[in-house]
Amino acid sequence: MKFRLIEDQRETFPVRVVCDVMGVSPAGYYAWRGRPESPRKVANRALLTEIRRVHTTHRGRYGAPRIHAALRADGQTASRSRVERLMHHHGIRARTPRRFRVRTTDSHHDLPIAPNRLDQKFAADRSNQVWLADISVPQQAA
Repeated sequence: MKFRLIEDQRETFPVRVVCDVMGVSPAGYYAWRGRPESPRKVANRALLTEIRRVHTTHRGRYGAPRIHAALRADGQTASRSRVERLMHHHGIRARTPRRFRVRTTDSHHDLPIAPNRLDQKFAADRSNQVWLADISVPQQAA
């Protein structure tokens, strides 16, 4: 907003000069400065603190629909679109789950390869001489 920029620049430049550059009157700037905050802005600020509270309580996983439902359960009256708008304007987003990636055998290791003792000869002369097994690779946390 123009008046907010003038407010930020008033320490560096005279108000009249910045008002002329922005194309507004100094009287309009001072009227804006003395004007109280609108009830909607005050309500939005209070609602935003509640949105942030619910969002951090649920570790950033709740989006607008769940936050809206949680606020309604707490007795807050705000539409879902208002919650969405405030979240979008202030950069509050739900954490999305990671994409599932199939993890198969790890072939990039420095471990020695076991020797092939059977060499495709599965006949045994006596019992307990040759054992066969199949392996299952459990998923490991990365």
